[in-house]
Amino acid sequence: MRKIVLVATAVVAAAGGGTVAAVSASADTGRSGTAAVAAQGIDWGACEVSGPNDPMNKAQCAEVEVPVDYSRPNGRKISIAVSRFKHTDEKNYQGVLFVNPGGPGGSGLAYAPALARWIGGVGHADVAAKYDIIGFDPRGVGSSKPALTCDPNVNNPIRPDYVPSSRKEENAWIAKSKKYAQDCAEKFGWMLPHMRTTDAARDVDAIRAALGQDKISWYGFSYGTYFGATYATLFPGRVKRMVLDGNVNPKTVWYDAQLEQDKAFERNIRAWFAWMAKYDSLYHLGTSEKAVRAKYYEALDGAKKSPIGGEIGPAELTDIVLSAGYNTGYYIPFAEALSAWVNDKDPAGLLDWLNTGGYDNDFAVYNAVQAADARWPRNWSKWHNDAAKLYRQGYKFETWGNVWFNAPIAFWPFQGGPEFRLHGSRNLPGMLLVQSTQDAATPVAGGLEMHKVFPSSRLVFEVGGKTHANTLNGNACLDDKVAAYLDTGALPASRRGPDASCAAIPALNDPDPTAMSLKAARTTGKDLPVGRR
Repeated sequence: MRKIVLVATAVVAAAGGGTVAAVSASADTGRSGTAAVAAQGIDWGACEVSGPNDPMNKAQCAEVEVPVDYSRPNGRKISIAVSRFKHTDEKNYQGVLFVNPGGPGGSGLAYAPALARWIGGVGHADVAAKYDIIGFDPRGVGSSKPALTCDPNVNNPIRPDYVPSSRKEENAWIAKSKKYAQDCAEKFGWMLPHMRTTDAARDVDAIRAALGQDKISWYGFSYGTYFGATYATLFPGRVKRMVLDGNVNPKTVWYDAQLEQDKAFERNIRAWFAWMAKYDSLYHLGTSEKAVRAKYYEALDGAKKSPIGGEIGPAELTDIVLSAGYNTGYYIPFAEALSAWVNDKDPAGLLDWLNTGGYDNDFAVYNAVQAADARWPRNWSKWHNDAAKLYRQGYKFETWGNVWFNAPIAFWPFQGGPEFRLHGSRNLPGMLLVQSTQDAATPVAGGLEMHKVFPSSRLVFEVGGKTHANTLNGNACLDDKVAAYLDTGALPASRRGPDASCAAIPALNDPDPTAMSLKAARTTGKDLPVGRR
């Protein structure tokens, strides 16, 4: 899901001369392609590392060649970058545990050692030691080849204001979005129809076969829940265990999902404003949520007239602050940064968090997967009217930002879909679903709906939790349940609604900056896991 969240139904000509071919969304193809990959095996080697302290020094890396189109296993090939963090408990070996951080578009290569570290960090290193943890960059992502890049400058600052104050401003964003879609079609028209989540799931099964494993376990965050659920639907007999954390709502794939996010992020960002008001003695932004909100929007308006630090316009400021709606670990550093700007005109704190570009690969894959997975409105008036209505209803913070993050799909070279129908199976073992009830990126309805789709699953609520995909983050009630499941397959007993509940941890959910040193407060959030989207 933005930073959450394929197959063409007709043959069309891509803008600029690229060709986009049609393929079938319904056929369970790919077995012959998987057999060919299995025969190759995996030739493990050293990973590319940044230095002697890089955790990837302890992992192994490889490339696995797969068909771009599984209905043509002898046709054009692409490669998937794969990593492995090997088990150390020989006696109690549990097989392979794939991990996906979300997106779509999130790089997962570094997650092999990272997941082991996170599981160990919450007191269950013995469980991680029983698995070969498999990280990977899904097709089109990161170190996989080719990596989709459509316009490396697309997200460079300073971009237009997300909220159009005139038709002219809206048309500027439309033109920018349309050009991006055309650039993607020109460069990767041959690959775009094969960017469905079902294609990526078949890649996972090919990697499984190349590893010589009959079954896999899976740990998916955010979009990684939909990815894992897709694999479980296609290959139920290949699943051993699945942890799905921060569940996508299978009923809203994908256009309606971003509308639901707009409402949830409004709630969560206002919770952050209220939190700052509680600590007005530190931040001096107002003693009520309304007062802090007014200060923020004054800063937003000011950034349009004169960019903060010369680099942060209203779009950039919205993107920075958005992370506080994802993860309460950002509350303190972002409050410090916003306070420093509003009260002292010191931009340094905000500039520290500025995305200065270079994330085109994430953006390209995000749009490519979501465009191909499902049907989206092709009439711009639908996009405009839905956004304008939400904005009038008071959902101001993220509504238009979400529009423009997804807008290239309105001009994609083909209409995607039909949506792949997730469903449970008698062959599917119990899955563990975890959902924070105040999650903004994947609202709570997603956990409930995913639970209905997979009757063998068990659903655990983090009651009141505002952080997205919050397992392995210090809530022992959640983390112990995850560890027990990964260790033995133990699941909560079935009951109506959520099968078990854990209260959000106050110190994590509503951090107290007065209990921290100034230095610690300013660095909180720097080590937060990235990519749980």
